[in-house]
Amino acid sequence: MSFDATDGKTRDGVAQTALTLEDNRLAGLVFGQYDQNLAHLERRLQVQATVNGNHIVLKGPKDATEQAARVLKSLYQQVKSGKTLTKGDLDGAIAESVLQGSLFPGADGAKSGFGQIVTRKRGPVKARNAAQDAYLRALQRHELVFAEGPAGTGKTWLAVGHAVQLLEQGKVERLILSRPAVEAGERLGFLPGDMKDKVDPYLRPIYDALHDFMEGRLVERGMQTGMIEVAPLAFMRGRTLSNAAILLDEAQNTSSMQMKMFLTRLGENSRMIITGDPTQIDLPPGQKSGLIEAVGILSKLDGIGHVTFGHGDVVRHDLVRRIVKAYEDETAAKST
Repeated sequence: MSFDATDGKTRDGVAQTALTLEDNRLAGLVFGQYDQNLAHLERRLQVQATVNGNHIVLKGPKDATEQAARVLKSLYQQVKSGKTLTKGDLDGAIAESVLQGSLFPGADGAKSGFGQIVTRKRGPVKARNAAQDAYLRALQRHELVFAEGPAGTGKTWLAVGHAVQLLEQGKVERLILSRPAVEAGERLGFLPGDMKDKVDPYLRPIYDALHDFMEGRLVERGMQTGMIEVAPLAFMRGRTLSNAAILLDEAQNTSSMQMKMFLTRLGENSRMIITGDPTQIDLPPGQKSGLIEAVGILSKLDGIGHVTFGHGDVVRHDLVRRIVKAYEDETAAKST
């Protein structure tokens, strides 16, 4: 792969960068259908992009045009490897280009971009913003990690991916994925079926993430052999969980006693990840969230990582990010 880029200045003092992508077909995939990726890039970075075949001219503030060029090069590398680009990939490349251009200029390759996880089914999955990057690095460094933040920031999905990676690398022998079975302000009533049928609705998001990172047949085989266990929090009592990657999702809905019980399950050669959104607590009124209490007590201890996501880190859909922001603003207005 080769890039041909030239930089200059227009007479109005606006920077100009010309970039030529080697392969015409791949360039088309980078630019998107009807150049929609370029249009998104123009809106996000406040640059002007002019395309002629596989040649593109970027005009705007110097930092913005350099950043846009880094984004296009990153996207070209992704499509050349066979990846189908999504809007999230574009936003991730934009966020990563900020890191490359300002936080670690001229640094070694280990800090030249966002961290990633690699599984057999999905291949490399890179962080899409600085918060996700900090999260993945915390997961690599610490045996116990707390992740707080709103829906859509990738807390659970990345945690499951990291756990699958540990399993495939042989660093752990099993996965234990759990959630408290708390109804979100609803009354579901009597649920028919056996125990698995009763608890599965609460654990569906974990199953979905697991199938994103592992082949379905391997998931089923793992659950049959006990290598993968998906269970409600109540099933953790009295156990010692060794040689395992352990995930507790929706931890804001744990009580103080439940959280203490879960934390003390950590056994030898295990990793524990605890995720939750403190703004969506479904516990009975007056009951304290075990997640909020645990973060306050434990987050400064050695060996424990703590990552906080904000509304700007939402990667699910831009509208979700704006919805989260609107609720945060409303809460702040009521508290003043």
